[in-house]
Amino acid sequence: MFENKDNTRTQLEDLGEFGLISHLTQKMSVSQPSTRKAIGDDAAIVEVGGNFVAISTDMLVEGVHFDLGFTPLMHLGYKALVVNLSDIYAMNMTPTQVTVSMAVSNRFSLQALEELYLGIERASKHYGVDVVGGDTTSSAKGMLLSVTAIGQTDAEENITYRSGAGANDLLVVSGDLGAAYMGLQVLRREQEVFKANPNHQPDLEPYHYIVERQLKPEARQDIIGLLKALEVRPTSMIDISDGLSSEILHLSTSSNVGCNLFEDKIPLDPTVIQVCEEFSIDSTLAALSGGEDYELLMTIAQEDYPKIKGNPDLTVIGHMTASGSGAHLITRGGSAIPLTAQGWNAFGSRDSG
Repeated sequence: MFENKDNTRTQLEDLGEFGLISHLTQKMSVSQPSTRKAIGDDAAIVEVGGNFVAISTDMLVEGVHFDLGFTPLMHLGYKALVVNLSDIYAMNMTPTQVTVSMAVSNRFSLQALEELYLGIERASKHYGVDVVGGDTTSSAKGMLLSVTAIGQTDAEENITYRSGAGANDLLVVSGDLGAAYMGLQVLRREQEVFKANPNHQPDLEPYHYIVERQLKPEARQDIIGLLKALEVRPTSMIDISDGLSSEILHLSTSSNVGCNLFEDKIPLDPTVIQVCEEFSIDSTLAALSGGEDYELLMTIAQEDYPKIKGNPDLTVIGHMTASGSGAHLITRGGSAIPLTAQGWNAFGSRDSG
């Protein structure tokens, strides 16, 4: 019988999600030749019969990752698949199957779970993946969803890890940032107004874009096809789930390089800028720390720049620097500020300013 006699107590929030994973798995080693990439990327990679398979698992917990006070169950089912498929695309691979497991309390009816699974079904059809299994069990309180996504490629050189960036590579992002976080702020505000006045009918039409980015995000499968068509192979890649600054630090640490991110290059939708002003939130902070954008952040070699120049789906926001130089935000005023990961912490709270 194993016994831990160390009485020291460390709070989980002091470590954060990735610090906890690193700490708990530091003594684990790989013994199977088929394991090509273990812990530390968007997905694990396993070789099976000459093909390479990506495996990624995420959990969504009621009260931590979603609030059913403003999240329709159909949207939740859709989003549960999307956040996992995004990890597969971040490996530059194609998702093929998913498994879905859930724990629910007796406050959920059959009809409620049918709504949830309608969203799961629609996402599986949209992204061309099969739901091939899972598990269901009871929960003492609330709902917990766990989705495992599986993807594949027939050539190892097609796989893009977090660790391939080199000094002078360009830092590139798809789409725009901060919308999901600001959509969450709008939903939370309207929820509080409704609690105070149940007769209040919120008008969300002016916020349609950012609310949709929060409730029904899309994984960027189109970017994978675009890169292939442009004959651009990213040197490293990650999806933006925890905020831009956190993901940049993942790429920098994994690749052992620094980074300069230019504030004036961060792509922001006009609605995000407008709503940030409405809430007195700095738009740069929303992009850096907000999270849940599920855009793809990548590095590409400088010689590939002409291939993406002017493309509306891709924006160059910085470049990687020499090892040991650190990751910095270059402000509009020209100051260099060290980047810190202030985004989502599953064991603490999201920093909103």
